[in-house]
Formats: sequence, C-alpha cells, structure tokens
Amino acid sequence: MDRLTRKELKKDKFALEVGHTVEFLETHRRQLIRYGAIAVAAILVAAGLFYYNLRQHEARQEALRAALDAMQAPIGASPAPGILTFASPEEKARAVTKAFADLAAKYPGSDEGTIAEYYLGTMALEQGRLDEAAKRLTEVAGAGNQNYASLAKLSLADIYASQGKTAEAEKLLRQLVAKPTIMVSKVEATITLAQLIAPTKPDEARKLLEPLRSEPGALGRAATAAYDNLPVKR
Repeated sequence: MDRLTRKELKKDKFALEVGHTVEFLETHRRQLIRYGAIAVAAILVAAGLFYYNLRQHEARQEALRAALDAMQAPIGASPAPGILTFASPEEKARAVTKAFADLAAKYPGSDEGTIAEYYLGTMALEQGRLDEAAKRLTEVAGAGNQNYASLAKLSLADIYASQGKTAEAEKLLRQLVAKPTIMVSKVEATITLAQLIAPTKPDEARKLLEPLRSEPGALGRAATAAYDNLPVKR
C-alpha cells in the first residue's frame, strides 16, 4: 500500500512538473522565439563576418600581389603577352607608388596596409624625401606587425643618423638588439649599432663586434669589416 502510494505520488509529481513546464513554455513562448531568433541571427552574423573577413583578406592579398608585381616589373617592351612592363622608370615609379598608396589607404591597420606603408616609406627614403620617409616609417614602427616594424626602425635609425640625431638612432637600434625579429636579426642590429656608436663609444663598439666576427657568411664579414674600421686604441 505504501509502495503504491509512493508510486502514485511520483507520477503525480512528474505530471505536476510537466504541467509547470508546459505552462512556462506557453507563457514565455514569445520570449523563447525572440531569443531563439536572436541566437540564430548571431550565428548568421558571425558566419557572415567570417566569410566577409575571408573575402577582405583575399582582396588585400591580391592588391599586395599586384603592387609587388608592379615593383618587380621590367622596363621596356613586353617579351610576351600578359607580362607587365613599363615604358620608362618614371611610369613605373608612378604606377608602383599609386598601387601601394591605394592599398595603404584602403586597408589601414592590416598587415597588407602596413607593408604598403613600409614600401612607400623606403621609396621616399631612396628619393631623398626624408620627412615623408620618416613619417611613414614611424607609423610602421608602431604597427602590430613586428617584422615590418623592425625593418621600419632599422630604416628610421639610418634617417636619424644621417640627420645627426644619434641618440634617437641609438635608441631604436638598442630596441632591435633587445627584441630581434625574423626580418632584423640580433647580429644585424648589433653590427649597425656598433657602427653608429663607434666614433663616440669605440670601446663598447669593439666589445659588441668582437664575438660577431666568427659568424658565418655575410654577417661575419660585415662584423669583421666594421671591427677593422674602428678607431685605433691608444
């Protein structure tokens, strides 16, 4: 009798819980539908953003490839149909500058935009427009892409050194020595720093270069040449 009562009570409790659940669903159906729709919309938006970002990435990559193709294109008659060439160095310079400028303006803050800004800075440097070069390279030096930031700092150090701003150049080079990248190795940064400070700090420059002379390849030869050009100790 007790067992039967407990069984009936269990059934009654289950029925009561089901009834409450049905009542809750009926009462809050509109809210559930609304929240469900919001959740579905969020998923669709996330998916849309993913594909949008993917398309944007592909567009940035294509624009960067086009700019690099222009930069590497030869001057003269095209050897075959479909191969990009330019009639003169001036025409090429205009096309390359426009391609990188458009990329930097359209995709600021992206890796591709940063790369474009870097090339614009180095081209300005090569053409003697130091103020423009410094402005563009400073922007790249503060970007999130550490590889191109390190290259920009190396070029900026060269600009500052040419302008007699030795302290600013030294600061940048010491940063590169402390935090090298794939683009600018510690050895390269150290050699450049030693060459910069050699006139005023020859002992430190000698200390920096001496262990690098045993480096293999071009860096070892550069370190040896820089060491041999240090002021003679008295």
